[in-house]
Amino acid sequence: MRIAVTYENGNVFQHFGHTERFKVYDIENGKIQVASVVNTNGSGHGALADILKKGGVNTLICGGIGGGAKQALAEAGIDLYGGVSGDADKAVNDLLAGSLKYNPDIMCNHHGEHHHGAGHTCGSHGEHHHGENHICGGHDGQHHR
Repeated sequence: MRIAVTYENGNVFQHFGHTERFKVYDIENGKIQVASVVNTNGSGHGALADILKKGGVNTLICGGIGGGAKQALAEAGIDLYGGVSGDADKAVNDLLAGSLKYNPDIMCNHHGEHHHGAGHTCGSHGEHHHGENHICGGHDGQHHR
């Protein structure tokens, strides 16, 4: 099993489409055997899914992620655990222990509308948001109006 985590300064990076590096963990017998950091060279979300697939990754832990990236990961056969924050190593160990807190429904769709209310799970990329707890990303900067 090979697990990748969107990675920055030891923590789960919150914007999949903008991640500059993954921390990749090789798992054997339910334990981390090897971990290494891989640079993405600033690729967009489609290319990021391809990097993971070519690297033999079958599970991704991340913070926020958009619908296009979710689809690209599904097509690549990569299991997704989104909506995760905090220490990357702890997240992997929690997943292995079956105790990882994640959001299976994390999704970001932007079509130019205004978002109202607390607890909305999309990141701000130029739109007007009127709420709290913006924890999502994974956007390529294109907004449909």
